[in-house]
Amino acid sequence: MTPANPLLDFTGLPRFSEIRAEHVLPAIDALLADARAAVDRVARDTGPATWQTVVAPTEAAFDHLDRAWGAVHHLNAVVNTPAIRDAYNAALPRVTAFHADIAQDRRSFERFRALADGASFASFDDARRKVVTNALRDFRLGGAELPDAEQARLKAVQEELATLSATFDDNVLDSENAWAHYVDDLRELAGVPADVIATARAAAASEGRAGYKLSVRYPCYMPVMQYADDRSLRALMHRAAATLASDLGASPAWDNTAVIARILALRREEARLLGYANYAELSLVPKMAQTPADVLDFLRDLGRRARPFAERDYAELVAYAQDELRIHDVAAWDLYYAAEKLKAKRFSYSEQELRQYFPEDRVLAGLFRVVETIYGVSVRPATAATWHPDVRFYEIFDASNALVGQFYLDLYAREGKQSGAWMDDAINRRHAHDKLQHPVAYLTCNFSGPVGDRPAHFTHREVTTLFHEFGHGLHQLLTRVDVAGVSGLQGVEWDAVELPSQFMENYCWEWDVLSHMTAHADTGAPLPRALFERMLAARNFGSGMAMVRQLELALFDMLLHSEYEPDGSGRFATPQAVLDAVRREIAVVPRPAYDRFMHGFGHVFAGGYAAGYYSYKWAEVLSADAFSLFEERGVMSPEIGARFRDEVLARGGSRPALESFVAFRGRPPQLDALLRHNGMVET
Repeated sequence: MTPANPLLDFTGLPRFSEIRAEHVLPAIDALLADARAAVDRVARDTGPATWQTVVAPTEAAFDHLDRAWGAVHHLNAVVNTPAIRDAYNAALPRVTAFHADIAQDRRSFERFRALADGASFASFDDARRKVVTNALRDFRLGGAELPDAEQARLKAVQEELATLSATFDDNVLDSENAWAHYVDDLRELAGVPADVIATARAAAASEGRAGYKLSVRYPCYMPVMQYADDRSLRALMHRAAATLASDLGASPAWDNTAVIARILALRREEARLLGYANYAELSLVPKMAQTPADVLDFLRDLGRRARPFAERDYAELVAYAQDELRIHDVAAWDLYYAAEKLKAKRFSYSEQELRQYFPEDRVLAGLFRVVETIYGVSVRPATAATWHPDVRFYEIFDASNALVGQFYLDLYAREGKQSGAWMDDAINRRHAHDKLQHPVAYLTCNFSGPVGDRPAHFTHREVTTLFHEFGHGLHQLLTRVDVAGVSGLQGVEWDAVELPSQFMENYCWEWDVLSHMTAHADTGAPLPRALFERMLAARNFGSGMAMVRQLELALFDMLLHSEYEPDGSGRFATPQAVLDAVRREIAVVPRPAYDRFMHGFGHVFAGGYAAGYYSYKWAEVLSADAFSLFEERGVMSPEIGARFRDEVLARGGSRPALESFVAFRGRPPQLDALLRHNGMVET
C-alpha cells in the first residue's frame, strides 16, 4: 500500500508533486523513532559483534531518514515558501538532536569497537573496513567519550549551530528577495545586454509595473556590473550586493552580525569540549590536510606565486580605466566593467558575444557527449515528479544498458530559490533487500531562463559552472561501491570532494568539446574557430586576481577558525579584523568601507566549508594534475576516462582520496599543472 504521507514512500523516487509542508513533521518524527529503535536494538545486543549484528540492522532506517530529510532540505533551498521554511525549521532541531544522540551513544560506540577488534574485521573489504573506522572516528568527534554533562552541553551546542546556520541562509535569501531597483528610463540601462533587459522588463510586468526591475540575483547582477555604462547604477548595485544581511542592509531583522558572532563562539566551544585547541583542528580530523599550519603554508605558498600576477592584472585594469574610460577614481564597482572593456579591446572578445553561441539544449548535449565518450555511459531524458515545471530529469545507463543512476536538473534562478550552484544526493547507492538501490542526485544552478520564445542561453562562465556541478554529480552517480556510508560522495574527505567537479571544468576549454555544443542564437552557426582562439587567449585574463581572491577567502576562513578568539583574548578583536589582516597580507583590490562580504559567506557560515574553504584550491591541484594525464593521452580518451572512473569516481569514500589519486595518476600530486592552467608560468 502506498503511504498517504509521500515522505514515507521509499519504493521509488520522491513524490515531489505531492509533498506539502504538513507532511514534514509527522514523517520526520516517525522516521526518527524508527532509527532510534534500530540503534537501540543494536546497542542492546550482547551477541558477537559482526557486520550483520552491528552495521546492517540500522542501514534501512538511516537511509530512509536521510532520503526524507534530504528531500525536505532540498525543497527548503529551491522552493522556500513560508510554510516549507517553518516546517523545515521545526524539524531541524529534532534531526540535529538525533544525530548528536547517536554520535554520543556509548553502547553503540562499544559495539563498533568490538567489531573493529573482532576476528571478522580482518576479512572485511576496503569499503566495510572504512565504514567501521569512520564510525569510530565520528563517535569520538561526536562526544561518545565525554562525561554526561559535557555530552549534554555538546548536543546543545550542535543543535544551536544547526539552527543558526539555517537562520544565516534565511537572512541572505530574504535580503536578496527584498531588494529591487526599478528603472523607468531605458537609457539608464545603456550597455546592458538585451536579454537581461528583457528579463528585467518581464519581472516588472509580473508585478503590474512598467519599466524594468533589477535584482541582486546573479543573472541580473553580474551583467549589470559588467556592461552597464551608468556608473551610478553599478555603484548602487554593488553596495546592495555587498551589504546583504548586514547592519547596512534592508532590515535589522536580517542582519547576520550577531549570528556570525554566535556561530564562531559555539564552534570554539565545540572544539574545546572535544579536546581541540580550535575549530580548525576539529574540522581537519576527517580531511586530507593534517593541521591548520599545513593549510596556511599551502595557501601562502600559492599566494607568493600568484600575487605578482594579481598585482600586474590590477595595475593594468586601473591604468586602462583611467586612460581609456576616463574613470580616475577607480572603485570596486568599476572593476567588472573595466575588465570587460579591456578584454574586448585586447582579445576582440566578450562574454556576452560568446553567450549567443550557447543555447541550453546544445550545451546539455555537449556535456552529455563528453561524459558518454570518456566514461562509456549514455544519458537519457526521463520523467519524474518534480518541485517546479522547469526541472528536468535524466537517467544514466552503462554499456550493457543497465541503469547506473538518475538526476534532477534545476537550472534557472527564481524567487524563493537560494542563490549559487550545488549538487546534493537524493538517494545513495546501496544493497537493499537483495536489490541494488541506484544513486540519485540533485543538480541545481541559478542561470537566466528562457525569455518569451527564446531558449535560455548561457555565458561560458555558466557553462563552466554546469560542468562543475555535473562533475560532483558523476562522483555520486558513477560509484560502484554498494556499502552505505562510503558510496558516492559519502565518506570522501572534504578537501577532495572538489576534484571531480573542477576536473570537469577543463572540458569547457577544449575545441573538440565546444565545437559540438554551440549554435548562434540568430543564425544557428557553430562557434567560429577564430572566436574560440580569442576566447582561449583570454582564458587567463585576470586569473591572478581571481586566484588571489580565492586565497583571500580561504585564508580568512582558516585564520578565523584557528587564531580568532571569540572572547577577545586573541590578536584579532573581531572577525572583521581577521578579514582586514588577510586583505593586507594578500589582497590587491581595495574594498569599500561598506563591504560586508562575510555576512553573505554561506559556504563558511551555513554550508559545510567552515575551516574548509581551502578545499577548492587543495582539490584544484589534484584536478589540474589529473586532467594533465588526459592532455598527454587525449582529452576524450575512453581508456584514461575508464581509469579515472575506476580509480577515483567509482571508489567513493571506500579508501583515502590520496590513494585513489595516486592509483589513477601513478604518482603523488604536483603543483605544476595548476600554475600552467592559470597562466602563472613566466614566459
